[in-house]
This record gives sequence, C-alpha cells and structure tokens, in this order.
Amino acid sequence: MIRYEIEGGNLPVVICYPEAGQALCTESGAMSWMSPNMKMDTNTGGGIKKAFGRMFSGESIFMNEFTAVGASGMIAFASSFPGSIIPYQVTEGNGIVVQKRGFLAMEKGLELSVYFQKKLGKGFFGGEGFIMQKITGNGLVFIEIDGYCKEYQLGSGESIIVDTGYLAAMSESCTMDIQTVKGAKNIFFGGEGLFHTRITGPGKVYIQSMPVINTAKALTPYLNINSDNNDRNGINIRFGE
Repeated sequence: MIRYEIEGGNLPVVICYPEAGQALCTESGAMSWMSPNMKMDTNTGGGIKKAFGRMFSGESIFMNEFTAVGASGMIAFASSFPGSIIPYQVTEGNGIVVQKRGFLAMEKGLELSVYFQKKLGKGFFGGEGFIMQKITGNGLVFIEIDGYCKEYQLGSGESIIVDTGYLAAMSESCTMDIQTVKGAKNIFFGGEGLFHTRITGPGKVYIQSMPVINTAKALTPYLNINSDNNDRNGINIRFGE
C-alpha cells in the first residue's frame, strides 16, 4: 500500500509517497505538486467506453497516471472545496459508491466506473444524483467530502435517513431508497422537501456536513452577477446587495 499523509485541516491535501514503480491515477488536472521523478501518462483509463462512462459521472474523459521512476517519489492532490479527504481501502466485494466528482485519486489497478441508480425515482428525487461513481478492485482510493465527514457503520438491515445532498459515499454493500416526507404541513412548511434518502446496511456510510450545492444556494442572495460591456471581463460581482 502506498504511504500517505493528509494535511491542511479544513483545506485538505493528501501527500502520497509511492515507491519506485508504484503508480496513482487521478482525473485530469487534479495533481497539485510532485517530485521530479514522477512520470505522467495521460490515457483513457481502460478504453473509450469507460472514458465516456466517467464523463457521465462527472469526471473528465482522460485520466492521468503518475508513476515513481528510479526511486520513491512524492505527489500531492488537494481538495477542490473546503472539507475532508478520506482514504478507503477497496477490496474484492468491498467497493465504494461516491457522489459525482467525489473521486480524487486512487492506486493503479482500481477501476472507476459509472454507477446508475436502479430506479429512476432514486436519482431524480433523492438528491444524490441519478448517476454516481463506483470504485472497485484492490487498492487505496481517496475521496473528497464537502465539509466535515461523519462516518456510520450500519449493521445488516440497519438504516439511516439522509437529507438531500448530504450523502457523500457508501459501501457497495449498502442499498439506497427514497422515502417520501409524510404530512402536508411537513411538506409545505417543514423546509425539508418532498423526499429523503434512506440508506440501509450492512456497510459504511459517509455523510458530509456542507454539500457544495447548499453552500452555493446560501451565497446566492449575496452575489449579483450582471453582464457589463464596460467591464473588462464582462462580469460584475457585487457583494452585500
């Protein structure tokens, strides 16, 4: 297994130290810094079919493969949003399902594929998206979490209810379903929407405290973006209006 350190608190970065010949794969543009002996190779990560599958799950078509050449190396991957980076050891039959754009980096040999919800309603109303990502195989993967990450270990048949957007990842052994909010007053005045996501074990569930979409909605009243031909970039952003 590749040695690594996660630093940075709420603005995390994972620094990996692969031995000679060890490689890590990541989406295009995710590398932050690295030692000179890290060799980069850009490819489709298993063929054009898999490449387009990743595109539908929110990743780029191409993947970058970084290999330590001649000696141990160093490479860092920073999170794109304030939050957490969690490591997950993937084994056969113990893969992980992740929110769109949640994948950060993984050991070579793992497979990143598109994960479709079995029922359309789960995708359209569950808030986690109709298309998610699934990582399988044997090796270590690093996942981006928006905000603080709370982990739960669910037993067989044990469930947890998650509000829209707060599900970051779950073991592939878990199942997802949609639960309708009951009661007219709860629906119209409760502020929780029409649906919740129900996750049932066995397996791990990772919940994020600050979904990026919720953060964007909270900031919207404070941003006024207007087109302006007199502005150099064509966009004005005004705060506090």
